[in-house]
Amino acid sequence: MRRNTIICIVSLALVALLSTMPITPVAADVPRRPNIVVILGDDMGFADMGWFGSEIQTPNLDLLARDGVRFTSFYTHASCSPTRSVLLSGVDTHLNGLGNMDEWAAPNQWGVDGYEGYLNNRVVTLPQLLKDAGYHTYMVGKWHLGKAPAQIPAARGFERDFSLLDGAGSYWT
Repeated sequence: MRRNTIICIVSLALVALLSTMPITPVAADVPRRPNIVVILGDDMGFADMGWFGSEIQTPNLDLLARDGVRFTSFYTHASCSPTRSVLLSGVDTHLNGLGNMDEWAAPNQWGVDGYEGYLNNRVVTLPQLLKDAGYHTYMVGKWHLGKAPAQIPAARGFERDFSLLDGAGSYWT
């Protein structure tokens, strides 16, 4: 065989071999993203966990608090669904649609922006942002932020959920 033919065959083989190799970095080179678990406990005070000074032993929650990130400057609303709306959106209740719980809305609040009684579409939720960033998003617990199809957890960024859409619901009925 001629030298040029051999070089051409070797070059083609090398190109074929390289074209089958992945161009993305190997898994070991990609930094691991943290797991994110957000826990919202209704009717729970700051010092109700052992890590924050309670006399009640909460070893599993204490472990999460010790090894995770603790947000100690989040202030709650006077009721549950407005608090959840702020936690999920990072936006004040009067802008995210839960200026008051829907059941407690006064006549002068009906139909007013900020008092829709559900998490409105003017805000983006944390699970929507995380899902867009490639995270898997799941929810368990009370939703109480809207029951229409465009307002349920699946429409607001959660891939899967096992939730109570109503407030004061029961998992057993």
